[in-house]
Amino acid sequence: MIKKFYARDILNIALPIIMGNLGFILIGVGDVIVAGRHSTDTLAAVSLATAIINCIMMFGIGILVSISPILSNYRGEGNQAEKYFYPSLKSAAWLSLIASLAIVAFIPIISRLGFEPKLVPLIKSYFWITAFSTFGAYLHCMAKEYLQAFEIVLFPNILTVVCIFINVGLNFLLAFGYGPIPEMGTAGLAIASLITRYFMGIVLFFYCFKKVKIQHYKAKGFYRDMLKVGLPTSLAIMIEFIGFNAITVILGRISGIYAAAQNIVCTITSVFFMVPLAIGNATAVKVGFANGAKYFKSLKSYAYTGILMSVIFMGCSAIFVGTFPRFIVNLFTKDLELVKTCIPVVHMLCIFQVFDGMQAALAGIFKGLKQTNVVMMSNFIAFWVISLPLGCFLGLKLKLNLLGFWYSMAVSIIILCTIMFVTMLRKFKKMEVSCRTSL
Repeated sequence: MIKKFYARDILNIALPIIMGNLGFILIGVGDVIVAGRHSTDTLAAVSLATAIINCIMMFGIGILVSISPILSNYRGEGNQAEKYFYPSLKSAAWLSLIASLAIVAFIPIISRLGFEPKLVPLIKSYFWITAFSTFGAYLHCMAKEYLQAFEIVLFPNILTVVCIFINVGLNFLLAFGYGPIPEMGTAGLAIASLITRYFMGIVLFFYCFKKVKIQHYKAKGFYRDMLKVGLPTSLAIMIEFIGFNAITVILGRISGIYAAAQNIVCTITSVFFMVPLAIGNATAVKVGFANGAKYFKSLKSYAYTGILMSVIFMGCSAIFVGTFPRFIVNLFTKDLELVKTCIPVVHMLCIFQVFDGMQAALAGIFKGLKQTNVVMMSNFIAFWVISLPLGCFLGLKLKLNLLGFWYSMAVSIIILCTIMFVTMLRKFKKMEVSCRTSL
């Protein structure tokens, strides 16, 4: 009975987030589908560009996603969380400036990475336009996390779903052209993303003023907490993103078709991953509140319930993906060579998915506990110490190409979950002893 209560409590927050997360990733899916319909070169260029850009942008995003667990802890402690809106906004502005400059600074390096010459100008144009869209993306992330801390999750996620259709319409209009609007291909996809990001960010910015009593406040302690919780989270996300996207860059130097295949496979897993990610976010909020209020029993119940929900969902999704791999891949491309490259990898993806769901819930628990160093170190060991070296051996040395890298990803995610789960059990044991001592 208690477990049903905790599951319902998590789902009350998670369901709208799931809707929004799916909306957010479906915006990316729309980019991939339209790019694939335009040409394989467009898809390859967008895949390579986003592989690098995402690694840069995730640094700021990782810090900003610490806002909701931090403010949830403040609420649990009885502290006024409303007053941290403007400090959050300033953080988003500075982080977006850093990301934009980093994206622009990377453009001269693109020509030296060994990509197919026909793809280089397409990648560069995508970089230039995306550099100006970072503030819209960061503003949206900041406002969404701020509202999430107060368990206001319905409207922000409905907005994301609405923006799926806005983005797809803009993608087709600007990529293929219509009437006086010329065909812009890769550049058109980047412009569509820019418009959508600013629309989402600005709408959610004003919505914050409607739902929460915003106060002016200078919060040095808040910035310190953001760095303490957010920096390890950011580095953990970057480590994972670089682990995934390094595959795109490494194999993209051999052939653009591998970059396109990796993008399709990552898009497939990302769609399903949005559900455990939302459960992890909701778990972080509930664990954060329980941690601030010192409700240890509730904290453990939320943690275990979140893990179980994530694993069950991803197990079901793995069965679905493993049963209909060709149908799923054909949604993205009709290129026979590309389909042939993707399908064996999709089968390996099924193993990866289950443990990926588990690690999403575990990461949420550690965010709620404000122990994100664990997430960072676990990701570093799994993706950089194990996955990339093993992937290079299997993929390049043994000539298994993309499939070899995904063998290594499956091994690394199992190790990642093992490290995080054992660490969580040890943390709970220490907390239990501390509670007994205080009594």
